[in-house]
Amino acid sequence: MSDMITADLVDLDLAAETKEAAARSLAERMVTLGRVTDLDGFLADVAAREAQMPTGLDGGIGIPHCRSAHVSEPTLAFGRSARGIDFGAPDGPADLIFLIAAPAGADDAHLTILSALARRLMNEDFTTALRTATDATAAASLIRGEDATRTEPEPRPEPQPEPGPEPRPESQSEPGPAPGSESQSEPQPGPAALPVAEEPQKPADRAFRIVAVTSCPTGIAHTYMAAEALEQAGQQAGVEVVVEPQGSAGFNRLDPAVIAAADAVIFAHDVPVREKDRFAGKPTVDVGVKAGINRPAELIAEVRGKAERGEITGTAGDHASPVDNAGEPGEGYGTKLRKWLMSGVSYMVPFVAAGGLLIALGFAIGGYTINKAPSVAEHFIWTDHTSWAALLFQIGGLAFSFLVPVLAGYIAYGMADRPGLVPGFVGGSIALTINAGFLGGLAAGLIAGGTVMAIQKLRVPAPLRGIMPVVVIPLISSAIVGFLMFLVVGKPIASLQKALTDWLSGLSGANAIILGVILGLMMCFDLGGPLNKVAYAFAVGGLANPNEGSLKVMAAVMAAGMVPPLAMALATTVRGRLFTRTERENGKAAWVLGASFITEGAIPFAAGDPLRVIPSAMAGGAVTGALSMLFECTLRAPHGGIFVIPLIGNPFLYLIAIAAGTAVSAGLVILLKGARKTGRPDQAAEAGSTRDGVSGDGEAGADAKIPAAA
Repeated sequence: MSDMITADLVDLDLAAETKEAAARSLAERMVTLGRVTDLDGFLADVAAREAQMPTGLDGGIGIPHCRSAHVSEPTLAFGRSARGIDFGAPDGPADLIFLIAAPAGADDAHLTILSALARRLMNEDFTTALRTATDATAAASLIRGEDATRTEPEPRPEPQPEPGPEPRPESQSEPGPAPGSESQSEPQPGPAALPVAEEPQKPADRAFRIVAVTSCPTGIAHTYMAAEALEQAGQQAGVEVVVEPQGSAGFNRLDPAVIAAADAVIFAHDVPVREKDRFAGKPTVDVGVKAGINRPAELIAEVRGKAERGEITGTAGDHASPVDNAGEPGEGYGTKLRKWLMSGVSYMVPFVAAGGLLIALGFAIGGYTINKAPSVAEHFIWTDHTSWAALLFQIGGLAFSFLVPVLAGYIAYGMADRPGLVPGFVGGSIALTINAGFLGGLAAGLIAGGTVMAIQKLRVPAPLRGIMPVVVIPLISSAIVGFLMFLVVGKPIASLQKALTDWLSGLSGANAIILGVILGLMMCFDLGGPLNKVAYAFAVGGLANPNEGSLKVMAAVMAAGMVPPLAMALATTVRGRLFTRTERENGKAAWVLGASFITEGAIPFAAGDPLRVIPSAMAGGAVTGALSMLFECTLRAPHGGIFVIPLIGNPFLYLIAIAAGTAVSAGLVILLKGARKTGRPDQAAEAGSTRDGVSGDGEAGADAKIPAAA
């Protein structure tokens, strides 16, 4: 690491107040030394990595990093902040900030050295020494490992590849290397780290054995920090832990004998585990990489408990569950239920957007009688526009028909992973058959997921484990779900769905306005989050069997969802000095996002100032929802924003409703922000974004993943 960091790349009095400013300050030092060729291009790559997942770690550490074509050689810069900078860590701001710059084509040796820092940061003595360093030269030397004093036994040299794994019994008794030691930092290949017995032994005759895989989106920092944390926690718990870090520099596969001898598996990852089927048939804990860093001891205890209970998780195939953390310890059933439902909704939305917009285009081209056109497979005239309209309508109708089965299937998938798909889709299809609709799909998904989870907890003889996910679980769970949906819960849900449909059909007057207010508040409360998706899914479910009431609900939901980004765009235009420079730039994009019905366009503003932005957005959304209902506006398209205005009933009044809500939200946020300002406005605006504990330079990219409904 000697060539990567020098005293010129150390700032012990970092004055930046935001993570963006900190990255720029440290990157400018790299530019001065010729390590970075394009400052803005490099910072854009750093921001893109940060948008994937916050780089703040517990213990006051921020480690922004990326691979970039604008980096000429691997470089590390270090800054120490007296006030702390928010990098998204659960325990608060970071005072130790490391900016890692790796060339796009960095060789494996350099990336391995970068990973060494990540491992060393898990050593408390090392971080304490950095906090007390008195000058830049000393800090740079410490990071390079030149000041490390060995007070422990000499560590083992890095093992070379050999035909088989070598025993390492001393790993449970020897303390780790001294703080800052290079050998502690280097990733140790897993196969040589775990002794494999020649003969089967009873569990009491040996330590519990765990194999683990760690990975993060760039594979530079979090990957190796999680590996180090798991290994250290294993030593403290008397458990043998062997980790396969799947980083940017590639990975050394664990020896098959090591995997076979392991009692359990831990996956701490944010990208799919490569060759995941190697670990099939063992008790497994599957979490995000930050859980591996922050609570490794809990993960080890959890997977040991699963092994003692004989719980085998279906892990065949290189894929990741859509809800990585659905089963984290300490979460209540309400939190888990929300995650499961959001899994189904997130997969449903693309079907809604594609099918709904195709249906809307069919109506726009062929008129509202196009739904009575004959099948285009039997009757299609190339020169007749109504035939093309019928084609679009019928394709959209087929896409829309998958809505309920996909919802149910992926709710079950979020609960039980791939084995939940078959019973989930079967239950969703039954819900359509018995006219249980959207509510039936919700119930079918939960029943299917719960059934599979119950089956997975059963103790199964070893010879049957291989066919459980493919044959036994789909067969038994589909039969159970089918029985319950057809004969037990399906008919009551279908009656409830019919009552809801009839109620929506008769909505008028005060009842309609109250519903509009509620939907508007839900759409604007979390700006594309769970509550927003619930309101949107409620509206879309009504389009499966449209009537006058359900079309009014769809119109109110889309109108309210457009308000937050439009209001923030208007506010930054009218009173730009109340907002940071980044927020003013985001305001320009928010015009387009709001007009396109992408509510997530307001997230950067809410992240920087939630106590003022969110209530303002909710007030405007409630006004718009109420006015849309009052004006009896209708909408047949589930998405599209102002681009589907021709498909809206009472379009002029609809635009008035949106404009009114936008004005209310913009006015409130300007009023609230203006009331708190003291001193020179521009300074207050820049500082205000951090006084609430969150940077005002938020980014929408990580949150606007679903370009629909938002």
